[in-house]
Amino acid sequence: MKCWGLVPARGGSKSIKGKNLVPVAGRPLLDYGVRAAQASGCLERIFCSTDDAQIAARARSLGIEVSERAADLATDDAKVDRVAARFLADLPAAERPDVVVLIQPTSPFLLPEHVRALVDMFARVPQAASVHNVAPVAHNLHAWNQRTVSADGHVAFLFAQERAKARNKQEKPNLCAFGNLIGARAQPLLEGRGFYAEPVYALEIERRWAFDLDGPEDLALATALLASGEVPLPHL
Repeated sequence: MKCWGLVPARGGSKSIKGKNLVPVAGRPLLDYGVRAAQASGCLERIFCSTDDAQIAARARSLGIEVSERAADLATDDAKVDRVAARFLADLPAAERPDVVVLIQPTSPFLLPEHVRALVDMFARVPQAASVHNVAPVAHNLHAWNQRTVSADGHVAFLFAQERAKARNKQEKPNLCAFGNLIGARAQPLLEGRGFYAEPVYALEIERRWAFDLDGPEDLALATALLASGEVPLPHL
C-alpha cells in the first residue's frame, strides 16, 4: 500500500497573518506536522500544497516536495477535498498513491505514532474509504450542555430533554470531536467524496494531542503547553 502525505498550507490567513510560518516555541508552525509525518516512517512521499513562495521554500528546506496550488484553490472558501482531488488528478494514474494522509499545520501536536496508527488501520480494514482520529469532548462542551442564544438574549439548551434526564457526566453518552489527523484512499478523493468518504473509521487519541491552532490566543497556549512538557514532542 502506497501512502503519501499532503500538507495544505496556503499563504492567506485571516486569523493570523502568515499563520503557517508563524513561530511557535521557536519553530515555524509548518515544521511540527511535517516532522511528525517524516518521523512516522510510513509515508513514501510528502508534498506541501501551497501558493506561497516562502512556504514553499520552508517546505523544501524541511526535505519535502512542493505542489504548486492553483489560484482557484487558494481562496478562503476552497475545500481541502478539492485540493487533494486536483493534486491526484494531475498525476499519471500509475503514479498515484493508494492513500493520502492530510497533515494539517494547524494540528501541531501530531505524533509519529498517530500517523502510523492511521496508515495501519487502512491496511487492517480494507473496506475503509477514509480514517480519522478523534478525541473525547470535554464535559463542559458536551452537546447536551450546549445552549442556543436568541437575538433577545434568551437561552435554551440545544438538547433540553436529554439534558433534563442526564445532568451528571456519568449519565451522558461519550462523545468525540476531531483529533488531529485524517486520511482517505485516492479513488474516493478522485470521485469527489472527500476525506470523510464512507465507510469512515476512527481511532481515539488523548484530548491533549487534539489541539487546533486557529487564533492569536492559541499561539500563547501552544507555547505554554510545550514549555510545560504537557505535550512532549520528542521527534522534533
